[in-house]
Amino acid sequence: MIKVIIAGAAGRMGQRVAHMVSRHPQLKYAAAFEAKGNPYIGRDAGQLGGGEKNGVIIGEGIESVIDRGDVIIDFTFHKATMEFARVAAAHGKAMVIGTTGLSGENLAELRVLAKKFPCVQAPNMSVCVNVLFKLVKKTAAILGDDYDIEIIEAHHNKKKDAPSGTALKLAEMAAEGVNRNLDDVVVLERSGIIGERKPNEIGIQTIRAADIVGEHTVLFAGPGERIELVHRAHSRDHFARGATAAAAWIVGKECGVYSMFDVLGLQDF
Repeated sequence: MIKVIIAGAAGRMGQRVAHMVSRHPQLKYAAAFEAKGNPYIGRDAGQLGGGEKNGVIIGEGIESVIDRGDVIIDFTFHKATMEFARVAAAHGKAMVIGTTGLSGENLAELRVLAKKFPCVQAPNMSVCVNVLFKLVKKTAAILGDDYDIEIIEAHHNKKKDAPSGTALKLAEMAAEGVNRNLDDVVVLERSGIIGERKPNEIGIQTIRAADIVGEHTVLFAGPGERIELVHRAHSRDHFARGATAAAAWIVGKECGVYSMFDVLGLQDF
């Protein structure tokens, strides 16, 4: 069995990951940790959300549990994620990173660190979203420059980053499909008298409201018609399910940064 360490075990995603790990035939929930000062430190992780004890006691910080597992699953915050990656590299532990909001500088550091450990890093662990990434690139390539591309994303009002990492990845895939540099064409806000839309723009609109788990729409609009590619998340379980698949896949791989395309066999799609 592959032994899993869950970062941020008391959080919403941490609890859903734990739920899925406990049901995966190749994985064992071996350890959990939270940040210093968290009130759940020292408690049995199984009792979070009213469950039964499972014998996994929530530790204080990653160093307190790093020797208990083979792979760390992390859906926390970008600053914490980078700290965990440094520890994983020092101990040669595999890692699955579902944290969003990683900067270009963070990703560059991660590639350097990953010379010492294998990790899967993806802005979205969902199987369907990763299929959507590929569909968006192919659709953009087929339709070409005659169609305007706009992305609309909606999430709950507790989400800390905007636009979502998934929306940015969708924009990146669309830009690749039409051979554009995303940094040159992405538009993150429109306000005031801004003039006509530039033909090559890729716009991203952000909604934050209530308890929306996650919705993404990619719109390709041409003269008199449009295509909309849509993904709606009904729960967080599909993110957790993808993360457990990645955890089972990454252990034993060569050092380096992998994507969910690697995990799902979509690289050549």
